[in-house]
Amino acid sequence: MNRAHWIFHPIVIFIFSILALAASLFLYIYWYIEVSAGLKSIVKRFNLDTGQVFASQTWVVILVLSILVGVILMGIFIIFVYNLKTFHLYRLQHNFINNFTHELKTPVTSLKLYLETFLKHELSREDQLKYTQYMLNDTDRLSDNINRILNLAQIESKSYKSDFVAQDLVSVVAQFYKKNSHLFKNCEINLHPPDGESLIYIINPPLFEMVLMNLSTNALKYTNAVKPKLTITFEIHRKKIYIRFKDNGIGIEKSEIKKIFKKFYQVGQSDDMSARGSGLGLYLVELIAHIHNAKIIAHSEGLGKGTTFTLILPI
Repeated sequence: MNRAHWIFHPIVIFIFSILALAASLFLYIYWYIEVSAGLKSIVKRFNLDTGQVFASQTWVVILVLSILVGVILMGIFIIFVYNLKTFHLYRLQHNFINNFTHELKTPVTSLKLYLETFLKHELSREDQLKYTQYMLNDTDRLSDNINRILNLAQIESKSYKSDFVAQDLVSVVAQFYKKNSHLFKNCEINLHPPDGESLIYIINPPLFEMVLMNLSTNALKYTNAVKPKLTITFEIHRKKIYIRFKDNGIGIEKSEIKKIFKKFYQVGQSDDMSARGSGLGLYLVELIAHIHNAKIIAHSEGLGKGTTFTLILPI
């Protein structure tokens, strides 16, 4: 059973198909050369006109056939690569569904448990407040996951409607953290604006705030520090605006840096489900950056050394 499965594996079939096509082209050319050699001997023996026996366009035909076979090989290769990418995407989606289903079920199960506790037991005011806070945390977690899915669908379908306006980026970032200070109570956030410069850029405010939220929550979520720290700096260099978000989190291995912005991709396979994401946050960040004609890059010295995300916007 395993041997038969190996024989019919797509990669094995693709290799055999390429070899068969290449062999057929080689045999055709070899056969033509052999036949031509035989015809030449006959021409010499009977003193025939070579122009009547050998067509002048023969090598042109062979060249054209070779090019066509090359095009066919290239087409097969492209189809093969596309199918591999499709299979890889399917596998990522399958993993995402499994992980995201857990992300949705866990807070719902937790909420149900707390509500049943309220119904079955007489709780003190202190316990009521404690469980209520747990429930609020679960609803925030559930809401965050649902919003990411809805936002992703809207952005990918280009149905996200909102105006683009010129705003001072420093002011936008400062106002964001002031407005959402309750979300970052346990985090030290340091903002370093440029000296005496206003960085005016045309942005979509809701989408831009989505970028800030994803990068900030990552700094809070993926850290082992007692107090998470996020340092935000602004810089203008060669007609580009650089906004850097440096955290003191768990860091990222260099081999993972190029993969973290892929859809559904999750760094590592942590056993702590609360520390695992949906694989959509950074994908959304890159998508929104492209909408703003910008790009996002990541840098880390390795595990345990924090990560720096840099948003680069052309002036």
